Amino acid sequence: MFKQLFLLVVVLGTIASCSSSNTQQASTDSEIPYIEREFRGAWVATVANINWPSRPGMPVDSQKIEALAILDSMKSMNFNAVIFQARPQADAFYKSDLEPWSYYLTGIQGKAPEPFYDPLEYWIEESHKRSMDLHVWVNPYRAHHKDGGPISDSSMVKKMAGVVHELSSGYYWFEPTHPLTQDHSFDVIMDIVRRYNVDGIHMDDYFYPYPSYNNDKDFPDEASYYAYQKDGGKLSKGDWRRDAVNKFIKRLYTSIKKEKPYVQFGISPFGIWRPGHPKSVKGFDQYEKLYADAKLWLNEGWVDYFAPQLYWNINKIPQSFPVLLGWWQEQNLKQHHLWPGISLSGRDSSNITDETFNQIMITRGMLPKSPGLIHWSIAPHLKFPVFTNDLRNGPYKSQALIPASPWIDNKAPKPPIIKVMNDSDSLKINWTHPEAKNLSKVVVYKKYESGWVYEIFSADSPIITLATQKEKKVVTPKVVQVEQAKVATDSTLTINPMVQADSLQQITVENTNTTDSLGMPNSIEIKKIEQLPAPKEFETILKIRIHVVDKAGNISAAAKK
Repeated sequence: MFKQLFLLVVVLGTIASCSSSNTQQASTDSEIPYIEREFRGAWVATVANINWPSRPGMPVDSQKIEALAILDSMKSMNFNAVIFQARPQADAFYKSDLEPWSYYLTGIQGKAPEPFYDPLEYWIEESHKRSMDLHVWVNPYRAHHKDGGPISDSSMVKKMAGVVHELSSGYYWFEPTHPLTQDHSFDVIMDIVRRYNVDGIHMDDYFYPYPSYNNDKDFPDEASYYAYQKDGGKLSKGDWRRDAVNKFIKRLYTSIKKEKPYVQFGISPFGIWRPGHPKSVKGFDQYEKLYADAKLWLNEGWVDYFAPQLYWNINKIPQSFPVLLGWWQEQNLKQHHLWPGISLSGRDSSNITDETFNQIMITRGMLPKSPGLIHWSIAPHLKFPVFTNDLRNGPYKSQALIPASPWIDNKAPKPPIIKVMNDSDSLKINWTHPEAKNLSKVVVYKKYESGWVYEIFSADSPIITLATQKEKKVVTPKVVQVEQAKVATDSTLTINPMVQADSLQQITVENTNTTDSLGMPNSIEIKKIEQLPAPKEFETILKIRIHVVDKAGNISAAAKK
């Protein structure tokens, strides 16, 4: 074993440097496999305790257990991004001097968790440990949810009463055009950007409230619009509202890029801009009803990624998933990331797999330079273990890096500096880099006798531990039940070794004693096939390559010792 480890270190120290140009392939070495690129995100909703925690006031230890169960499940399916809702109703799942602790967390708005911990910090750390990015999901204008518990003295409904309106459904909403609203929401978001090691800021589709929230009555901002007109304003009420939202989006994007250029800003608007765009599309008009000109934000590139909620099936003609995705891609003039949201909610175990897999493959085909999507929500992945298993063994079988963002930075980082330590059965790779704070991931290629594989690690950890050996996955099929109708009981059967486990299929049987009327070997139907493992065999790492990935997604050449 010691000799093998010595050889590994020698190989590692003599890796040839590859080109440092911005490329999605880690090396020009034709031996190593191409590393997959795809954004694989899922929403984790805290509002109304949809996904986490399962109820308000849950003990801290139980909160953490539930959080780790979600993250471990996502890791097992090779997701690489968590969209975590940290501000569901002008409150906080983190320590804030600007807004109160969330009712959905502790059961009492304004009450800190006991014993104290910072949930957002916890989710960031645990996501990064599992090589997943964390994007903070915020609602800029919702002041209080109808299921958000009692309105406490610490609620922004009371603290900012002059710019908050009660809607007929029980919701409370900030007035989006008011400077106090804009400044407060801006300050909250930028506070998160400055204080936390987040990978992204994410907004959903709640700008002006949906009409049903106010019994289809107009949003009650007449006094502000009258004051605007009195001061000489010429815009119609609709344009005035859209203009305020547009200015907020642009201001936020510009400020995030100035504060931390590598923090991604994404928006997930309603999936239809306006009915008739494209011509076959019918449905809700977000431009007219939510006062969200989402097409403009994408046209202008005020987002790093754009995730329209395309929550319809492929064959739903008035709102077809691929038809809408194609239209949004036509609007993507700056060629920033377009990663649609898909809905798994409401689907059962009989149809969830096919529709989800088809939508994943459609995004890969239509968005080959930057594939990806976001799953609404994480709940079905926890509810349907068969679907989860199919996903991890199907389209998400291999780990994937998030696609690069060349408009942020297109220069590949320098290779890391590495030091290898070893013991009897593992390698410990200590890596350093002069710009470590700008790095996101570490990619380790390992060569075994059977070929190269890669593994993605978080750049938050300066030490990577690798097992020097892995078990060969060798299996042999064994027939345990055979239909004997045409086969003599004393005959010798030779089964085709290419038979697949857990399948029901026709296979050819070579039978020395019986043939059919044409003299051909009989065919029998396999009812059950059991795959039995061969005696355990192990293979050892022969070579490794180590690369780092920066927060814009650029990948370095191989490490040099």
